[in-house]
Amino acid sequence: MFFILLIIISITYFTLIISLIIGFNLVPLFKFKNSNKNHKFTIIIPFRNEAENISILTKSLQEVDYPNTHFEIIFVNDSSTDNSVPLLTEFIIKNNHWKLIDNKRKSNSPKKDAIQTAVQQSNYDWIITTDADCELPKNWLASFNSFIELNKEVKMIAAPVTYKVNTAFLQQFQQMDFLSLIGTTIGSFGINKAFMCNGANLCYNKQLFLDLNGFDGNNNIASGDDVFLLEKFIQQYPKQVKYLKTKEALVITKPENNFKDLVNQRIRWASKTNETKSLFGKIVGLLVLLMNIISLWSLFFGLWFTTYTNFLLLIIFLKWIIDFVLINKTYQFSEQKLSLSNYLLSSFFYPFFVIFVVVKSIFTKVVWKERVFFD
Repeated sequence: MFFILLIIISITYFTLIISLIIGFNLVPLFKFKNSNKNHKFTIIIPFRNEAENISILTKSLQEVDYPNTHFEIIFVNDSSTDNSVPLLTEFIIKNNHWKLIDNKRKSNSPKKDAIQTAVQQSNYDWIITTDADCELPKNWLASFNSFIELNKEVKMIAAPVTYKVNTAFLQQFQQMDFLSLIGTTIGSFGINKAFMCNGANLCYNKQLFLDLNGFDGNNNIASGDDVFLLEKFIQQYPKQVKYLKTKEALVITKPENNFKDLVNQRIRWASKTNETKSLFGKIVGLLVLLMNIISLWSLFFGLWFTTYTNFLLLIIFLKWIIDFVLINKTYQFSEQKLSLSNYLLSSFFYPFFVIFVVVKSIFTKVVWKERVFFD
């Protein structure tokens, strides 16, 4: 009976990943054309203690190829205690379309409060959110503008994010894990089951954000400024939420510096899973967890019970092959190379990591920017 259940879970997981691979291909690669810049954007960047990243962010912002009269940048300071504010002030003095405001805390989610605060002071019809540890491409705004021109009825646009990493295994591991999420995101859009996006590169209609009362209903949850908003938009306008699949809009961010920070980040991401309304998203999360438990169990069980070794190793092998296809598609899209040795090593450790994060999340509160949150 147990092996029948194992086979059912494995086949269901393989079917899911194959459907996401198909979905990835169904999302068309957007061919950016530098069209007339008709749309105006408000870029919202919440930050807390980002002094080490400010120079990279501001340099990329200054190099964005878009008329200054057609966008504004609102930096929202969330009680920074480092040198972030003085550093930003120097740039804001030189750029009259840049603003610096303080966050108005109203809920358990400082980032949602920051975005809400900025939206209330924004001047333009389109909101774009990103993070202070990001590097933005030259044609970032032009890509969104061109996409909106082509898709007149669009209400929300999710766009890609990747990591800039070195050769250290921890960073390579994070890159693989993160791009697997991006691949899943794109694939889910392709099969009309979108349940994820990334707030580091998210664009939406300001008036609709206000009409939907922003983050009301989920601002008791520390994270999820992107996912819960996506759910609201999809519920009202399922055909007007789209994915901008182009490297011209690809935002680059940083991986975590150490294992402790990585675990805290993943616990923060996992904290919103129980609150999501997407049944498909919950099924995906459960299948991924179960399949990693099966992989880990199969590894040890196969060593002790040699009768089933070949069968169990076949399941692990098939999982690695099918996962590789989806992950490699995301690497190719972002014009990065997936090392086979890093992939195999990361795939070996990944089940241990997933199970560790899930167990730790049961007994650990959400930690973000040196603060503890109680979801």
